[in-house]
Amino acid sequence: VRLCAPLDAQEVWGAGLTYERSKVARHGESEQGGSFYERVYRAERPELFFKATPSRVVGPGQPVRVRRDTRWCVPEPELALVLSPALRLVGFTIGNDVSARDIEGENPLYLPQAKVYDASCALGPVITLASAMPPVGTLAIRLEIERDGAIAFEGETSVARMARSLDDLIDWLGRDNLFPHGVILLTGTGIVPPDAFCLRPGDLVRITIDGIGTLSNPVIQGSPLA
Repeated sequence: VRLCAPLDAQEVWGAGLTYERSKVARHGESEQGGSFYERVYRAERPELFFKATPSRVVGPGQPVRVRRDTRWCVPEPELALVLSPALRLVGFTIGNDVSARDIEGENPLYLPQAKVYDASCALGPVITLASAMPPVGTLAIRLEIERDGAIAFEGETSVARMARSLDDLIDWLGRDNLFPHGVILLTGTGIVPPDAFCLRPGDLVRITIDGIGTLSNPVIQGSPLA
């Protein structure tokens, strides 16, 4: 039995700079970015971006992919909101927003190339209904990256550390946007591996969020058709 990603025709969108750790990391990776990230972090309007079509999303156990032209790629473990066409919060799942930090760091305008490509997004393992979740502010998010049978990196954060509310992100996402099939919204990451770390083919990424479970994906590199 293979579990598929828990979406049908929905787009996947992402929010950025919702945690202090993410702001610091992105400021450090980009010489051109400078105080740009600080201003966005504190602005009324959040950073929201298109992440994936359903065809670019993988499910539990399926490989996420490192771009062929990156030398600095990391997973971004995130709480994902499952929203109805009316932007009502239906449930929660786990998201992995795989990102090429060197490409975005070269120029912030390269963000779509750093984040939007085949198998750059994983979702799963299930959708937990909003009514069945623990209080969102108490949720812990944990990341483990296994390499050659050992833990190469691990980290933990809490949704309580988010600088923005979920309602605020949903409200901004819905301004002048219709989502006839509903939408998945990734809410940003508070766990960033050190600058020397890069995903490698053969790694195993595990993301655990209270009330949802664990999303586990192996890592590959190169063309998804190879």
